[in-house]
Order: sequence, then structure tokens, then C-alpha cells
Amino acid sequence: MDGKETIVHVKNTGRCRELLIPGAKVYLTRPDSSNRKTEFDLVCVEKGERLINLDSQAPNRAAPELFRHLWPDCLILPEQRFRDSRFDFLLQTKTGPNFIEVKGVTLEENGAAYFPDAPTLRGVKHLGGLCDAVREGYRASILFLIQMCDVKYFAPNERTHPEFGEALRSAASSGVDILAWDCDIKPDSMSPRSPVPVILNAN
Repeated sequence: MDGKETIVHVKNTGRCRELLIPGAKVYLTRPDSSNRKTEFDLVCVEKGERLINLDSQAPNRAAPELFRHLWPDCLILPEQRFRDSRFDFLLQTKTGPNFIEVKGVTLEENGAAYFPDAPTLRGVKHLGGLCDAVREGYRASILFLIQMCDVKYFAPNERTHPEFGEALRSAASSGVDILAWDCDIKPDSMSPRSPVPVILNAN
């Protein structure tokens, strides 16, 4: 910045190896806090013509907008427990309760979006918990919010974590709803845009 090397906080726990490369244009914010080691947060990066949001917290902030579109008049309860699992949301809808886990997706290859970009035992555990909820009569969903727009489809990243792909297919066969939506991305906002086809056996 201004010709000087500056350390910033990357608001993402994934690897992002294909995104944060020398010469990439990134977008920063300056949070209002005096108790920080870094002055800026890195929240977006350009990959070719794409603008990709990297804020791991953005999907959970954007998801309620989509919930109100898909389930009008639903009651949205964040951070809800079921047995030994904690899910991002519980929706009270006209057709009954729906446990929902939200995953942000930043990995794109050849126009398709993939998750995860690093092994995620936590993600496999969440899928098992959603299956448990379905077996006990609840509705359960996993929502992949793709932090970019105009992707061809979404698929599990078998090369990085084949166990997650297996768990996702098992969840789908058990009755867990698999949802994927892309998003309109601006340097200062992310909003759900359109549903994206889900391919469970892409690799």
C-alpha cells in the first residue's frame, strides 16, 4: 500500500492458494477497533474477470436474505443445537422446523465451484448431524453459498477431501436437502443471486 509492504488479516480459514497470488488485486476494509494487530481486513480478490468474496462470515450474514425468499414468514433462529451438533440456523416454517448448515464457497475451477478447499472434518460431522435430524423427523438442509457469480455448477471437491464428497452423497440419499446459490459480489457487499445446479459425482 502506497509502495510499502503491509500485513493485513485475511478473513478466511481456507487455503486460497489459487486466489492470493502475486499481483492479484485485493480489496480491504478498515474495521473500527483499536485492539487489533492489523489495521486492515482483506475481504475480496479479483480472479481474472471474477470478484470473489473471501470473508468467511459473509455467508451467514447473507443467508437470512435467501431464507426469507425461499420460506416467506419463516422464523430464523441462529446457532441452534440438535443432539451433539450445533447448526448455523433453525428455521421455523409453515411446513415445520428446518435445521440448516451454511458453507461459503470460494474455490472455482473452469467455471465450476467446489467445496471444500481444505480438508474439513467439521464439515463431515455437520453432515452426519443433519442426517440424524432427518432420521428423527426434522427437515435438514445444507446451503452452499458461492461467494462469486456466474458459475456452471457446484460439486464436492473430491481431490482435496473425498470423505466430504462421500458424506454429502450419503446426506442427499438420507433426505438432506442440498442447496447451492451464487451471489452478487461487490467490494462492500454480498447478496444471494441464483440457484446453481448441484452435481454430486463431478470428479
